[in-house]
Amino acid sequence: MTTARVSRPWRSPIVARDPNEAHRASTPLELLFDLCFVVAIASAASELHHALIEEHLYPQLLNYLMVFFSIWWAWMNFTWFASAYDPDDVPHRLLTLVEIAGVLVLAAGIPQAFEHEDFGIVTVGYLIMRLPQIGLWLRVAVSCPGDRTTALRYAGGLALVQVCWVLRLLLPDPWGFVGFFVLAAAEIAVPIWAERTGVTTWHPGHIAERYGLFTLLVLGEGVLGATVTIQAAISEGVSWSLLGVALAGLLVIFGLWWSYFTRPAEEGLRGTSRVSFVWGYAHYAVFAALAAVGAGIEVVAETATHHSELPAAGAAFALAVPVAVALVTVGALQSGLDSSRSYLLRFGVAGVLALVAAASTWAGVPLAVAALLIAAVVCALIVVDLIDVER
Repeated sequence: MTTARVSRPWRSPIVARDPNEAHRASTPLELLFDLCFVVAIASAASELHHALIEEHLYPQLLNYLMVFFSIWWAWMNFTWFASAYDPDDVPHRLLTLVEIAGVLVLAAGIPQAFEHEDFGIVTVGYLIMRLPQIGLWLRVAVSCPGDRTTALRYAGGLALVQVCWVLRLLLPDPWGFVGFFVLAAAEIAVPIWAERTGVTTWHPGHIAERYGLFTLLVLGEGVLGATVTIQAAISEGVSWSLLGVALAGLLVIFGLWWSYFTRPAEEGLRGTSRVSFVWGYAHYAVFAALAAVGAGIEVVAETATHHSELPAAGAAFALAVPVAVALVTVGALQSGLDSSRSYLLRFGVAGVLALVAAASTWAGVPLAVAALLIAAVVCALIVVDLIDVER
């Protein structure tokens, strides 16, 4: 019996993919790409965890959001491009390898960004990720005459913004800080401007799957971080508080997974391009919040086992706030796709989560109990969602 050998083309002409293509699934290269990006997310979440433990949240929270933007934006641009044009030939794979190298450089610079507010290495890593994207758009401009104007707008806009990122490093404080938000807005504006000359033919089912898989990886990072913390605490003996925190963390992660996947996104994404832009962009808050949930679980575990001097209320809010942000954002996105009002319920849940966290101070509720109550609120939302879906 012989096995047919499939040869990999050295170079294939890029053509726009069919948005109605059947059985469109994520490629192994895309999955590897996601896995490498999770390394950077884990590093950012770890630094946020240290900031929470050391009670340096306010200056470091902005650093977390800034670093996370660079990770998320590079991932999102690659994802939507691959959904529209992925040729999977050798040049495409090599350019993707360069992007992967860039995210690893960025991850290496995250501790320096948090500890010294030095974003030099992070910026270099970001540039390494973005430059191959310019090359990919130039390939589209050459191979797809119908998409040439759009592709050139993408390539030109990206190139200009990357030059500005380098120049930003020369700005003194506070202008360098202000410059970040100006350039982040410019990055977000490039696709909106480019797509005015022609909407790229991304695949709704493929995009929904890519975002769903990345959500799973971010949730998994939270599980891993909490597991490492609990393992360290177990070395000094198992306690009821530790068991309660472990159970609460598991239920929170499971509840967030359930809430995200309750309503499939594919059909809703077949609507207007405006809806898809909002849905794709708003996932910044979803991913950042989910990564912060992992850090919050670690903080609760360390505080409950007296490995941190953080007040119980602070630890409870470290978990409750990102959970609330994730639930509200996911509810708003689902409502935007199917015209439901699930976001209204989630706003109420966010308020309940805040009250539960505050109870650690006002009512003297033990931290492990507060964590379990947060998990119970998330699980109660699942029950309500089930009843709503059955109607």
